[in-house]
Amino acid sequence: PHGQPTPHGQLAPHGRNAASGPTAPGETTHRDVTPWPVARALAARAVPRGGGETVAVPLDKALGLTLAAPLTALTDLPSFDTSAMDGWAVAGPGPWVVRADGILAGHDRPEPLGDGEAVRIATGARIPQDATAVLRSEHGRLDDKGGLHAQREVVTGQDIRPRGQECRSGDHLLPPGALVTPAVLGLAAAAGYDTLTAVCRPRAEVLVLGDELLAEGLPREGLIRDALGPMLPPWLRALGAEVTGVRRLGDDAEALHEALTTSTADVIVTTGGTAAGPVDHVHPTLRRIGAELLVDGVAVRPGHPMLLARLRPGQHLVGLPGNPLAALSGLVTLAEPLLRTLTGRASASASASEAMSAPTATGEPPPHVAYTAPVRDDVQGHPYDTRLVPVTLRGEYAVPLRFNGPAMLRGIAAADGLAVVPTGGARKGQELEIIDLPWALSDSWAVSDPWPLRDGGECFT
Repeated sequence: PHGQPTPHGQLAPHGRNAASGPTAPGETTHRDVTPWPVARALAARAVPRGGGETVAVPLDKALGLTLAAPLTALTDLPSFDTSAMDGWAVAGPGPWVVRADGILAGHDRPEPLGDGEAVRIATGARIPQDATAVLRSEHGRLDDKGGLHAQREVVTGQDIRPRGQECRSGDHLLPPGALVTPAVLGLAAAAGYDTLTAVCRPRAEVLVLGDELLAEGLPREGLIRDALGPMLPPWLRALGAEVTGVRRLGDDAEALHEALTTSTADVIVTTGGTAAGPVDHVHPTLRRIGAELLVDGVAVRPGHPMLLARLRPGQHLVGLPGNPLAALSGLVTLAEPLLRTLTGRASASASASEAMSAPTATGEPPPHVAYTAPVRDDVQGHPYDTRLVPVTLRGEYAVPLRFNGPAMLRGIAAADGLAVVPTGGARKGQELEIIDLPWALSDSWAVSDPWPLRDGGECFT
């Protein structure tokens, strides 16, 4: 069956006809063209689950990392009975005699209350022993003799946060694999942590290949601007990687060989050179260094010449096509699942199609939170391959965007996600899986219906 590993860990040969239909004129034939969901699953399983090395990180350095151990409460929350409101702590039924002193947050244990007594109390302050409720400031009235009267019924326990209401010491608050968000930092601090045990960020290096690329200025004389050099590092950081550098090597086989054999990155990402042209040096260099090809071509458009290789234990290469949107297709297909595993992030972020292609040891697919949305318009598909199309989300619909050719970025720059279009295309209203982009695009950034898909002008390279 397609996608089954050989004894050497490579896919059993599919061939272009088996997985992706006939080869178009001038199109590169890959030895093992892998179905798109299988490629994602293989990338996710290329490294052991649980991520890389772990480290104790101060809270102010932990944002964006992944928990390597459960977050367990080190104390009860709250750790003592506290007032939920400004008002009076009261004991027994009213009216009450108000004590002259008051209780503020952060003060030592207050004196116990006697029956019929009340004391001013601030939000967050410790409840005195024998208090039965907190009467809110707006619900109490003081008479001219200093007596306190309730203006509505007082229920025992009202507006008191009892010790351990949120959690008890030892409770598991979050599992390993949880992303450290600002809210997680706050929870960890409240639960008594100064440091968190987290998975180290995998180190990624970007190698930009191609003599035709300019690093600055306007395109000229057959030269074009490098779009991937500026775009890939922040995208990789959003996926949890630490980008150690971006190197522009041109079309130089020896420079590529030196870069691959000396890099200390966990993941090397190359751009261009994955086909079989006269200056496409990625495949020959991988053979030269004895790398293991895990994925060599994927049945997806754009981006089918992408590849994934293991250079040595603990080091992988993601080879992206040179066209910008095709490269981003390779990024979400191969780099994202690989980095998700390396960062130890929970498999809940896996796509639905990937999950169905990667059963667990029990035979059940792993959990996922992939979602679908109906497309507002018909979407042309590829006859044999999955297609990834930039979409913007409008209400309940995913609106396909124009400018979705493999060399175009105008569509993806306005997109909220990528729709996974099955072979043959999709009809208006059909539910399609949506791949989120690694950033949140607020409504205030988006314009209404930018460049919706029109008939014609499709390109599948």
